[in-house]
Amino acid sequence: MTKTKDAILAYLKKRGGYVSGETLGETLNISRTAVNSAVNALRLDGYEISSSTNKGYCIVGSPDKINLGEMLALLPAERVNDILFLDSVDSTNNRLHELAVSGAPAGQTVIAESQTAGRGRYGRSFASPGKGVYLSMLMRPRFTQPAAASTLTAWVAVAICNAVQKACGVRPGIKWVNDLVLNGRKICGILTETTVESETGHIRHVIVGAGINVNECENDFPPQLRDTATSLFAETGKQFDRARLAADIITELDALGADWPDAKTPYLDAYRKDCVTIGKYIRLSGSEERAGYALGIDDDFGLIVRLDDGTVKTVTSGEVSVRGMYGYV
Repeated sequence: MTKTKDAILAYLKKRGGYVSGETLGETLNISRTAVNSAVNALRLDGYEISSSTNKGYCIVGSPDKINLGEMLALLPAERVNDILFLDSVDSTNNRLHELAVSGAPAGQTVIAESQTAGRGRYGRSFASPGKGVYLSMLMRPRFTQPAAASTLTAWVAVAICNAVQKACGVRPGIKWVNDLVLNGRKICGILTETTVESETGHIRHVIVGAGINVNECENDFPPQLRDTATSLFAETGKQFDRARLAADIITELDALGADWPDAKTPYLDAYRKDCVTIGKYIRLSGSEERAGYALGIDDDFGLIVRLDDGTVKTVTSGEVSVRGMYGYV
């Protein structure tokens, strides 16, 4: 039933308008009874499907879901074959790591409706209330040295900015190094995790994880995050199609996988344009806290900073607070 239901959902979404039960049966090689059963199952899932004796079936309203049928309407079937859809998971990165160890191919993706233990950098939790896009993708790079993966997170930030702009018509800014922001508040966190073989020091695989706040309202965030986190809906007043955004993110990350690490120029140019840290007064946290002005992005996505003592240095890792964002005044 699930395969038939998803196939009918995808066909109706791609065709648009009314499609006769006869056409659905012939195209999908199923009986009229199976068509009727699948349509009823979709209705139970929240899809509004109009039916007419003379016209057939037409989707007139859809719930905000990311599922197999929705993605089959947006991506080639062979691409969707490498996507695992989950209602809930502790972390999409964790689940994908299990699949990677079991031999999953490059491009394997995990998407969850919600996460119970979503993670960000430095082990921070990421709120995942079920109204965003939470996905992880597996990469098996053709190069083997871990140093080559150090800039990947910045590339991913650009790729997701591209996808958000394509799907939602608004382009986020990037707070160095990998937070996507709108109006000074965070809408997306990115976590890249590299697994290295202990004997050789070579990369085994890289997992790229992203959590994007899409249709959340303020009350969906924990009280302690409401001053720093936001969503596309909260900033624009518009509800967005999460499946469409997820499909565009997968498409952009697939393109990145083909480009990385050789075709750096367009990603670097976009990163420099999108980075909202440039020109701002910042605070560097670490073993020694220092402050200064962010001057620019170097050719390896490092942050060039003029410290208060006049010293100019390039920051390649660590925590950077930007005045006017996330409560830093």
